[in-house]
Amino acid sequence: MLKPSSRTQANARRSRQESTMAEDAMWKLLRDRRLAGVKFRRQAPIGRYIADFCCSALRLIIELDGGVHVLRAESDAERDAWLTAQGFTVLRFGNEAVLNNPAVVFEAVRQVTVQQAR
Repeated sequence: MLKPSSRTQANARRSRQESTMAEDAMWKLLRDRRLAGVKFRRQAPIGRYIADFCCSALRLIIELDGGVHVLRAESDAERDAWLTAQGFTVLRFGNEAVLNNPAVVFEAVRQVTVQQAR
């Protein structure tokens, strides 16, 4: 089931208003179809989860991980497995990579986007 609950939708709305520096930086790269002309949504509810960035057309999710994700590796793996079972490809990048090397992250996402668009 992909339909999010009203609670998940409310949490996604709140997350859009309280984004991290890394999420803001990534959004500047993805918004307005800047990446190969595809549309991304930020803090997109999918089932019981909220994807940091999602391109529904390509079934592509981009997740940005801060330090807390070291402690949540098992739940992140479970989440990724569920999203993958729903037909999504999940890319994960550390916040530091986005903040320190945005061009490298952008290029990695661009390559996957171009491959999936074929």
